[in-house]
Amino acid sequence: MEEHIAHHLTNLTFGYHPETGLGFAMTSSEAAEMGFWAIHVDSMLWSIGLGILFILSFRAAARHVTAGVPGGWQNFVEWIMDFVDENVRGSFKHKNDMVAPLALTIFVWIFLLNLMDLVPVDLIPYLAYLAGIPYMKIVPTTDVNVTVGLALGVFILIIYYSLKIKGPVGFIKELTGIPFQTSITVIKPIFWVINFVLETINLIAKPISLALRLFGNLYAAEMIFILIGVMYSAGLVLGLVGGVLHVGWAIFHILVVPLQAFIFMVLTVVYIDMAYSEDH
Repeated sequence: MEEHIAHHLTNLTFGYHPETGLGFAMTSSEAAEMGFWAIHVDSMLWSIGLGILFILSFRAAARHVTAGVPGGWQNFVEWIMDFVDENVRGSFKHKNDMVAPLALTIFVWIFLLNLMDLVPVDLIPYLAYLAGIPYMKIVPTTDVNVTVGLALGVFILIIYYSLKIKGPVGFIKELTGIPFQTSITVIKPIFWVINFVLETINLIAKPISLALRLFGNLYAAEMIFILIGVMYSAGLVLGLVGGVLHVGWAIFHILVVPLQAFIFMVLTVVYIDMAYSEDH
């Protein structure tokens, strides 16, 4: 059972190994020994592939848009766009034509990444094994590297808009001058240092919370699916129990998949709105 769980939690890793050189890791220990610069190929492929699927499917809806009665796919896409636009208008109080498309991209892309968790946990890894591929994780958001990458993109936008709207001086003033203020010149530098430390921690906590919240929820959900999957090979009775649990957990997980995408989207919009504001 431990080997089964470890196999499902190991990414298809490409990198440089001290003994075997450049190539794919054939065991989980080899993957760990490849170090920081190794690439999780499965996470990259599924992320890029689902991103392309999102672009092509929405482009198809845009190309075949009609002013009359919309088709099913056009109606669905318009509903998603209206949903995202309404939430952006409620959370972002400034003028920026990029925020709504950014929010739409984040919501749909992360939704698709999360949705892979509803695919039977053994199906694609087994097919990959038959094709000679040792490992295959199909849920990119269960890879902390992916969620951190998404969060770092948001963090870069936060810094960019903070500097663009407030200027370097205004941004530094925000990090040092609020909320500690005093008229006593001698102790002002002390308050600047204290506030700089607190505000820096608060700033860094934003991408960390985005990344770990998404990763933690999806990783835990995947682990439960794996544990339920183990029950199928533990006898008829446990197999039947596992089937019931699988269906129940999948139904519950249908709520988790869009919810985590929605939370990431809303927090991104709120953080960018805070970068515009000078009084938060």
